[in-house]
Amino acid sequence: MFLFLVVALAVVVAAVTLAVVGGGENGPLPEAVPDRLTDSLPLDRPVGRADVDGLRIPLAARGYRMADVDDALSRLGAELAERDARIADLESALAGARAVAAHISMEKPAAHPEGEQP
Repeated sequence: MFLFLVVALAVVVAAVTLAVVGGGENGPLPEAVPDRLTDSLPLDRPVGRADVDGLRIPLAARGYRMADVDDALSRLGAELAERDARIADLESALAGARAVAAHISMEKPAAHPEGEQP
């Protein structure tokens, strides 16, 4: 029985080896083409939530391709920095407008009801 199992194992290993090396009908296995980031973040408009949700970074031998991850993160970082600067500018403008409105409302004389003399 032991000899039968050894022979069967040898036959299975030989069959798998021949299939991988090229002994099968279609020849050897084709070369694997490395994955590349095909649908990167848009360059012609700001990055949106749907762009980030749809971003799929391809796998490499040991995880993700560092160049693709670095490119995506640097683009997202630049977009966030630009939006933070824009938000700060708008908040500053809003605070200035509120201060001017408060100053103008303090200078206006109080409206008197009709029929009363000041």
